[in-house]
Amino acid sequence: MRRRSLPKRTNSRRFGSIKKFIYILIFIVLLLVGIKVLVIAKSYGPFIFQLIFNHDISLSSNNGQVNILLLGIGGASHDGPNLTDTIILASVDQSKNSLTLLSIPRDLWIPEMKGKINTAYAIGQNKQLGDGLILAKAAVERVTGQQINYGVRLDFGGFVKAVNLLGGLNIDVVRTFDDYQYPIEGKEDDTCGESQQQIQDIATASSELEAFPCRYKHIHFTSGLQHMDGETALEYVRSRHAIGIEGSDFARSAREEKVIATLKNKILSAETLLNPSKIIALYEVLKDSVDTDIPEDKFDDFIRLGQKLRGAKIHTYVIDEGDTTQNRPGLLINPTSNLQDYGFQWTLIPRVGNGNYSEIQKYTNCILISVNCTVAKTSM
Repeated sequence: MRRRSLPKRTNSRRFGSIKKFIYILIFIVLLLVGIKVLVIAKSYGPFIFQLIFNHDISLSSNNGQVNILLLGIGGASHDGPNLTDTIILASVDQSKNSLTLLSIPRDLWIPEMKGKINTAYAIGQNKQLGDGLILAKAAVERVTGQQINYGVRLDFGGFVKAVNLLGGLNIDVVRTFDDYQYPIEGKEDDTCGESQQQIQDIATASSELEAFPCRYKHIHFTSGLQHMDGETALEYVRSRHAIGIEGSDFARSAREEKVIATLKNKILSAETLLNPSKIIALYEVLKDSVDTDIPEDKFDDFIRLGQKLRGAKIHTYVIDEGDTTQNRPGLLINPTSNLQDYGFQWTLIPRVGNGNYSEIQKYTNCILISVNCTVAKTSM
Protein backbone atom coordinates (compact mmCIF):
# COMPACT_ATOMS: atom_id res chain seq x y z
CA MET A 1 0.00 0.00 0.00
CA ARG A 2 1.53 3.27 -1.06
CA ARG A 3 0.66 6.49 0.67
CA ARG A 4 0.64 9.71 -1.27
CA SER A 5 2.78 12.72 -0.52
CA LEU A 6 1.07 15.39 1.52
CA PRO A 7 1.84 19.10 2.00
CA LYS A 8 4.82 19.58 4.28
CA ARG A 9 5.27 21.88 7.25
CA THR A 10 7.35 24.99 6.74
CA ASN A 11 11.02 24.81 7.62
CA SER A 12 10.58 27.44 10.34
CA ARG A 13 8.13 25.13 12.08
CA ARG A 14 10.50 22.18 11.76
CA PHE A 15 13.48 24.14 13.06
CA GLY A 16 11.47 25.55 15.97
CA SER A 17 10.39 22.04 16.88
CA ILE A 18 13.97 20.78 16.65
CA LYS A 19 15.30 23.51 18.95
CA LYS A 20 12.59 22.93 21.52
CA PHE A 21 13.21 19.20 21.41
CA ILE A 22 16.86 19.91 22.26
CA TYR A 23 15.93 22.19 25.14
CA ILE A 24 13.49 19.65 26.59
CA LEU A 25 16.00 16.84 26.10
CA ILE A 26 18.85 18.73 27.77
CA PHE A 27 16.58 19.71 30.67
CA ILE A 28 15.38 16.16 31.28
CA VAL A 29 18.84 14.58 30.95
CA LEU A 30 20.36 17.12 33.36
CA LEU A 31 17.39 16.68 35.67
CA LEU A 32 17.93 12.92 35.64
CA VAL A 33 21.58 13.44 36.47
CA GLY A 34 20.77 15.86 39.29
CA ILE A 35 18.18 13.57 40.85
CA LYS A 36 20.56 10.64 40.59
CA VAL A 37 23.15 12.64 42.52
CA LEU A 38 20.59 13.21 45.27
CA VAL A 39 19.54 9.56 45.31
CA ILE A 40 23.06 8.16 45.32
CA ALA A 41 24.36 10.23 48.20
CA LYS A 42 27.77 8.61 48.27
CA SER A 43 28.60 10.07 44.84
CA TYR A 44 27.43 13.55 45.75
CA GLY A 45 30.76 14.87 47.05
CA PRO A 46 33.04 13.67 44.23
CA PHE A 47 30.50 14.73 41.59
CA ILE A 48 30.21 18.29 42.93
CA PHE A 49 33.97 18.49 43.41
CA GLN A 50 34.56 17.56 39.79
CA LEU A 51 31.85 19.92 38.58
CA ILE A 52 33.22 22.94 40.47
CA PHE A 53 36.97 22.47 40.38
CA ASN A 54 37.59 20.51 37.20
CA HIS A 55 37.02 22.82 34.23
CA ASP A 56 38.30 20.47 31.55
CA ILE A 57 35.75 18.75 29.30
CA SER A 58 36.93 15.28 28.41
CA LEU A 59 34.53 13.80 25.87
CA SER A 60 35.02 11.67 22.78
CA SER A 61 35.08 13.84 19.67
CA ASN A 62 35.88 13.95 15.97
CA ASN A 63 38.35 16.73 15.17
CA GLY A 64 37.05 18.71 18.13
CA GLN A 65 33.37 18.08 17.39
CA VAL A 66 31.20 16.03 19.75
CA ASN A 67 28.49 14.26 17.74
CA ILE A 68 25.36 13.20 19.63
CA LEU A 69 22.41 11.28 18.20
CA LEU A 70 19.10 12.45 19.66
CA LEU A 71 16.08 10.20 19.28
CA GLY A 72 12.47 10.80 20.30
CA ILE A 73 9.90 8.01 20.64
CA GLY A 74 6.20 8.00 21.42
CA GLY A 75 6.47 5.22 23.98
CA ALA A 76 4.17 2.47 25.12
CA SER A 77 0.95 4.20 24.01
CA HIS A 78 1.97 3.86 20.35
CA ASP A 79 1.51 0.79 18.15
CA GLY A 80 5.27 0.96 17.50
CA PRO A 81 6.56 2.16 20.90
CA ASN A 82 10.22 2.13 19.90
CA LEU A 83 9.85 3.73 16.46
CA THR A 84 11.81 6.99 16.45
CA ASP A 85 9.66 9.85 15.24
CA THR A 86 12.47 12.34 15.84
CA ILE A 87 16.02 11.70 14.61
CA ILE A 88 18.57 14.48 15.04
CA LEU A 89 22.34 14.57 14.68
CA ALA A 90 23.61 17.24 17.09
CA SER A 91 27.21 18.30 16.59
CA VAL A 92 28.94 20.50 19.17
CA ASP A 93 31.99 22.48 18.09
CA GLN A 94 33.61 23.74 21.29
CA SER A 95 36.20 25.89 19.53
CA LYS A 96 33.46 27.83 17.70
CA ASN A 97 30.97 27.57 20.57
CA SER A 98 28.33 26.38 18.11
CA LEU A 99 25.70 23.68 17.89
CA THR A 100 24.68 22.22 14.53
CA LEU A 101 21.41 20.29 14.36
CA LEU A 102 20.64 18.06 11.40
CA SER A 103 17.17 16.54 11.24
CA ILE A 104 16.82 13.23 9.39
CA PRO A 105 13.34 12.15 8.22
CA ARG A 106 11.97 9.00 9.79
CA ASP A 107 10.83 7.68 6.37
CA LEU A 108 14.36 7.48 4.91
CA TRP A 109 14.83 3.96 3.51
CA ILE A 110 17.88 1.93 4.58
CA PRO A 111 18.41 -0.98 2.11
CA GLU A 112 20.66 -2.97 4.47
CA MET A 113 17.88 -2.98 7.07
CA LYS A 114 15.12 -3.48 4.50
CA GLY A 115 13.20 -0.83 6.39
CA LYS A 116 12.95 2.84 7.28
CA ILE A 117 15.56 4.48 9.46
CA ASN A 118 12.99 5.02 12.21
CA THR A 119 12.91 1.25 12.80
CA ALA A 120 16.62 0.97 13.64
CA TYR A 121 16.26 1.59 17.36
CA ALA A 122 13.29 -0.79 17.60
CA ILE A 123 15.08 -3.56 15.67
CA GLY A 124 18.14 -3.23 17.89
CA GLN A 125 16.09 -3.35 21.08
CA ASN A 126 14.16 -6.38 19.87
CA LYS A 127 17.40 -8.19 19.10
CA GLN A 128 18.91 -7.47 22.49
CA LEU A 129 17.98 -4.90 25.07
CA GLY A 130 20.51 -2.11 24.85
CA ASP A 131 21.32 -2.61 21.17
CA GLY A 132 18.82 0.01 20.03
CA LEU A 133 21.24 2.91 20.26
CA ILE A 134 24.00 0.85 18.65
CA LEU A 135 21.96 0.10 15.53
CA ALA A 136 20.41 3.58 15.36
CA LYS A 137 23.85 5.19 15.56
CA ALA A 138 25.17 2.82 12.87
CA ALA A 139 22.28 3.71 10.55
CA VAL A 140 22.79 7.46 10.96
CA GLU A 141 26.55 7.07 10.53
CA ARG A 142 25.86 5.18 7.28
CA VAL A 143 23.69 8.01 5.99
CA THR A 144 25.73 11.03 7.14
CA GLY A 145 29.25 9.62 7.00
CA GLN A 146 29.88 11.05 10.48
CA GLN A 147 31.06 9.10 13.51
CA ILE A 148 28.59 9.47 16.38
CA ASN A 149 30.13 9.65 19.84
CA TYR A 150 27.06 9.41 22.06
CA GLY A 151 23.37 8.62 21.77
CA VAL A 152 20.30 9.64 23.78
CA ARG A 153 16.75 8.35 23.38
CA LEU A 154 13.89 10.23 25.04
CA ASP A 155 10.38 8.88 25.64
CA PHE A 156 7.94 11.77 25.93
CA GLY A 157 5.70 9.47 27.92
CA GLY A 158 8.11 10.15 30.77
CA PHE A 159 7.19 13.83 30.63
CA VAL A 160 3.53 12.93 31.11
CA LYS A 161 4.29 10.64 34.05
CA ALA A 162 6.56 13.20 35.71
CA VAL A 163 3.92 15.93 35.53
CA ASN A 164 1.30 13.58 36.96
CA LEU A 165 3.64 12.52 39.75
CA LEU A 166 4.10 16.17 40.69
CA GLY A 167 0.35 16.67 40.86
CA GLY A 168 -0.02 18.53 37.56
CA LEU A 169 0.95 22.05 36.49
CA ASN A 170 -0.85 25.37 36.79
CA ILE A 171 -0.48 27.05 33.39
CA ASP A 172 -1.75 30.50 32.44
CA VAL A 173 -3.29 30.08 28.98
CA VAL A 174 -2.92 33.43 27.24
CA ARG A 175 -5.45 32.88 24.43
CA THR A 176 -8.37 30.55 23.84
CA PHE A 177 -7.67 28.26 20.89
CA ASP A 178 -8.89 25.17 19.05
CA ASP A 179 -6.88 22.59 17.14
CA TYR A 180 -8.89 20.17 14.98
CA GLN A 181 -5.81 18.33 13.69
CA TYR A 182 -4.15 17.03 16.83
CA PRO A 183 -2.73 13.55 16.05
CA ILE A 184 -3.96 10.66 18.16
CA GLU A 185 -1.07 8.58 19.48
CA GLY A 186 -0.99 5.08 18.04
CA LYS A 187 -3.13 5.96 15.01
CA GLU A 188 -0.46 7.50 12.80
CA ASP A 189 -0.97 4.82 10.12
CA ASP A 190 -4.61 3.93 10.82
CA THR A 191 -6.50 3.43 7.54
CA CYS A 192 -9.78 4.44 9.23
CA GLY A 193 -11.48 1.30 7.94
CA GLU A 194 -10.71 2.05 4.30
CA SER A 195 -9.71 -0.74 1.92
CA GLN A 196 -6.63 -0.49 -0.28
CA GLN A 197 -8.82 0.40 -3.25
CA GLN A 198 -10.63 3.08 -1.27
CA ILE A 199 -7.32 4.52 -0.09
CA GLN A 200 -6.18 4.80 -3.71
CA ASP A 201 -9.48 6.49 -4.59
CA ILE A 202 -9.07 9.15 -1.88
CA ALA A 203 -5.45 9.87 -2.75
CA THR A 204 -6.57 13.20 -4.19
CA ALA A 205 -7.85 14.42 -0.82
CA SER A 206 -6.65 17.94 -0.03
CA SER A 207 -5.24 16.93 3.36
CA GLU A 208 -4.49 13.89 5.47
CA LEU A 209 -7.20 15.05 7.88
CA GLU A 210 -9.75 14.77 5.06
CA ALA A 211 -8.40 11.41 3.94
CA PHE A 212 -7.96 9.84 7.38
CA PRO A 213 -10.06 11.75 9.97
CA CYS A 214 -9.76 8.98 12.59
CA ARG A 215 -6.07 9.86 13.06
CA TYR A 216 -6.92 13.22 14.59
CA LYS A 217 -8.94 14.74 17.40
CA HIS A 218 -10.15 18.17 18.43
CA ILE A 219 -8.46 19.82 21.42
CA HIS A 220 -9.57 23.05 23.05
CA PHE A 221 -7.96 25.39 25.59
CA THR A 222 -9.70 28.29 27.30
CA SER A 223 -7.75 31.41 28.32
CA GLY A 224 -6.93 31.82 31.98
CA LEU A 225 -5.20 29.78 34.67
CA GLN A 226 -5.62 26.08 33.97
CA HIS A 227 -4.56 23.07 36.03
CA MET A 228 -3.19 20.50 33.60
CA ASP A 229 -2.30 16.87 34.04
CA GLY A 230 0.59 15.38 32.07
CA GLU A 231 -1.39 14.44 28.96
CA THR A 232 -3.09 17.84 28.77
CA ALA A 233 0.20 19.69 29.24
CA LEU A 234 1.76 17.66 26.43
CA GLU A 235 -1.16 18.47 24.12
CA TYR A 236 -0.85 22.14 25.05
CA VAL A 237 2.80 22.35 24.03
CA ARG A 238 2.64 20.05 20.98
CA SER A 239 -0.39 21.58 19.26
CA ARG A 240 0.70 22.61 15.75
CA HIS A 241 -2.51 23.39 13.91
CA ALA A 242 -4.37 25.76 16.21
CA ILE A 243 -6.67 28.18 14.45
CA GLY A 244 -5.40 31.76 14.46
CA ILE A 245 -2.26 33.15 16.03
CA GLU A 246 -1.78 30.17 18.35
CA GLY A 247 -1.06 28.08 15.26
CA SER A 248 2.17 30.02 14.68
CA ASP A 249 5.61 28.73 15.55
CA PHE A 250 6.18 31.74 17.81
CA ALA A 251 3.06 31.04 19.89
CA ARG A 252 3.88 27.35 20.20
CA SER A 253 7.42 28.17 21.32
CA ALA A 254 6.05 30.50 23.99
CA ARG A 255 3.75 27.74 25.26
CA GLU A 256 6.61 25.24 25.38
CA GLU A 257 8.87 27.62 27.29
CA LYS A 258 6.09 28.35 29.79
CA VAL A 259 5.44 24.67 30.50
CA ILE A 260 9.14 23.80 30.78
CA ALA A 261 9.72 26.71 33.20
CA THR A 262 6.69 25.70 35.28
CA LEU A 263 7.85 22.08 35.41
CA LYS A 264 11.35 23.12 36.42
CA ASN A 265 10.02 25.35 39.22
CA LYS A 266 7.75 22.57 40.46
CA ILE A 267 10.64 20.10 40.61
CA LEU A 268 12.94 22.58 42.34
CA SER A 269 10.30 23.64 44.85
CA ALA A 270 10.71 22.83 48.55
CA GLU A 271 7.59 20.68 48.30
CA THR A 272 9.47 18.34 45.96
CA LEU A 273 13.08 18.63 47.10
CA LEU A 274 12.20 18.10 50.77
CA ASN A 275 10.21 14.98 49.94
CA PRO A 276 12.71 12.09 49.52
CA SER A 277 10.03 9.62 48.42
CA LYS A 278 8.89 11.97 45.66
CA ILE A 279 12.45 12.55 44.48
CA ILE A 280 13.11 8.82 44.29
CA ALA A 281 9.77 8.23 42.51
CA LEU A 282 10.61 10.99 40.02
CA TYR A 283 13.98 9.43 39.37
CA GLU A 284 12.34 6.06 38.78
CA VAL A 285 9.95 7.63 36.26
CA LEU A 286 12.62 9.50 34.32
CA LYS A 287 15.25 6.78 34.29
CA ASP A 288 12.90 4.59 32.25
CA SER A 289 12.25 7.45 29.82
CA VAL A 290 15.88 8.13 28.92
CA ASP A 291 18.15 5.59 27.25
CA THR A 292 21.72 6.72 26.75
CA ASP A 293 25.19 5.31 26.30
CA ILE A 294 26.76 8.32 28.03
CA PRO A 295 28.95 6.87 30.83
CA GLU A 296 28.08 8.07 34.32
CA ASP A 297 31.60 9.42 34.80
CA LYS A 298 30.93 11.78 31.84
CA PHE A 299 27.76 13.35 33.29
CA ASP A 300 29.72 16.23 34.82
CA ASP A 301 31.42 16.85 31.47
CA PHE A 302 28.04 17.11 29.76
CA ILE A 303 26.79 19.55 32.40
CA ARG A 304 29.84 21.74 31.81
CA LEU A 305 29.30 21.41 28.06
CA GLY A 306 25.68 22.50 28.50
CA GLN A 307 26.81 25.52 30.52
CA LYS A 308 29.32 26.41 27.83
CA LEU A 309 26.63 26.24 25.13
CA ARG A 310 24.23 28.67 26.79
CA GLY A 311 25.39 31.44 24.47
CA ALA A 312 26.26 29.22 21.53
CA LYS A 313 25.21 29.82 17.95
CA ILE A 314 22.65 27.24 16.83
CA HIS A 315 22.50 26.22 13.16
CA THR A 316 19.61 24.03 12.04
CA TYR A 317 19.34 21.95 8.88
CA VAL A 318 17.06 19.26 7.53
CA ILE A 319 17.51 16.53 4.95
CA ASP A 320 14.31 16.47 2.90
CA GLU A 321 12.73 16.70 -0.57
CA GLY A 322 13.18 20.44 -0.76
CA ASP A 323 10.50 23.08 -1.20
CA THR A 324 9.32 23.88 -4.73
CA THR A 325 7.41 26.97 -3.56
CA GLN A 326 10.72 28.48 -2.43
CA ASN A 327 12.69 27.03 -5.33
CA ARG A 328 14.78 25.10 -2.80
CA PRO A 329 16.07 21.72 -4.03
CA GLY A 330 16.27 18.75 -1.69
CA LEU A 331 18.40 15.65 -1.36
CA LEU A 332 15.57 13.12 -1.20
CA ILE A 333 12.72 11.92 -3.39
CA ASN A 334 9.64 9.76 -2.91
CA PRO A 335 10.11 6.72 -5.20
CA THR A 336 7.21 6.06 -7.56
CA SER A 337 8.45 2.81 -9.12
CA ASN A 338 9.64 -0.59 -7.89
CA LEU A 339 7.51 -0.08 -4.80
CA GLN A 340 7.92 -3.74 -3.87
CA ASP A 341 11.52 -2.90 -2.99
CA TYR A 342 10.19 -0.73 -0.18
CA GLY A 343 7.52 -3.08 1.09
CA PHE A 344 4.88 -0.88 -0.59
CA GLN A 345 5.44 1.69 2.15
CA TRP A 346 5.62 5.46 1.71
CA THR A 347 9.35 6.14 1.82
CA LEU A 348 12.09 8.59 0.95
CA ILE A 349 15.35 7.71 -0.79
CA PRO A 350 18.38 9.75 -1.93
CA ARG A 351 17.64 11.51 -5.21
CA VAL A 352 20.85 10.05 -6.69
CA GLY A 353 19.70 6.51 -6.03
CA ASN A 354 18.48 4.14 -3.34
CA GLY A 355 21.27 3.52 -0.83
CA ASN A 356 23.55 6.16 -2.39
CA TYR A 357 24.24 8.62 0.43
CA SER A 358 27.18 10.40 -1.22
CA GLU A 359 25.32 13.70 -1.64
CA ILE A 360 23.99 13.61 1.91
CA GLN A 361 27.43 12.84 3.31
CA LYS A 362 29.00 15.68 1.33
CA TYR A 363 26.30 18.08 2.52
CA THR A 364 26.62 16.93 6.15
CA ASN A 365 30.38 17.34 6.10
CA CYS A 366 29.95 20.84 4.69
CA ILE A 367 27.49 22.09 7.31
CA LEU A 368 29.71 20.84 10.11
CA ILE A 369 32.53 22.97 8.74
CA SER A 370 30.70 25.95 7.27
CA VAL A 371 27.19 27.44 7.49
CA ASN A 372 27.25 28.43 3.80
CA CYS A 373 26.19 25.13 2.29
CA THR A 374 23.57 24.70 -0.40
CA VAL A 375 22.04 21.76 -2.21
CA ALA A 376 22.81 21.86 -5.92
CA LYS A 377 19.94 21.53 -8.38
CA THR A 378 19.78 18.39 -10.44
CA SER A 379 18.04 17.43 -13.66
CA MET A 380 16.94 14.11 -12.15
